[in-house]
Amino acid sequence: MSSTGDGAARLAVEPESVERGLATLVLTVVELLRQLMERQALRRVDEGELSAEQVERLGLTLMTLEEHMVRLCDHFGVTLADLNLDLGPLGPLLGPVDPPRPAADSAPRRH
Repeated sequence: MSSTGDGAARLAVEPESVERGLATLVLTVVELLRQLMERQALRRVDEGELSAEQVERLGLTLMTLEEHMVRLCDHFGVTLADLNLDLGPLGPLLGPVDPPRPAADSAPRRH
């Protein structure tokens, strides 16, 4: 059977769609790891394993990571909901996704 026949399916690959698809995949993995780190951190906080200073630093770090994710998603034209793969009977990969928040530097500033 020849793949050049009239009935052969063709795959049109545009550089922009390949870049967006790869970015979406990478961002999905990064978001999954970010959420796992956040859950682990919350568990440690709930168990009282951290000092007040460590809790503060951890909170700031997690907020910064989330802001970076929002910026990266904006840059590549995807939303956090786009990263939430449907795993069929297992449900969504990332669980419920909160609506995206604007990056800190794009928020209106008060004087």
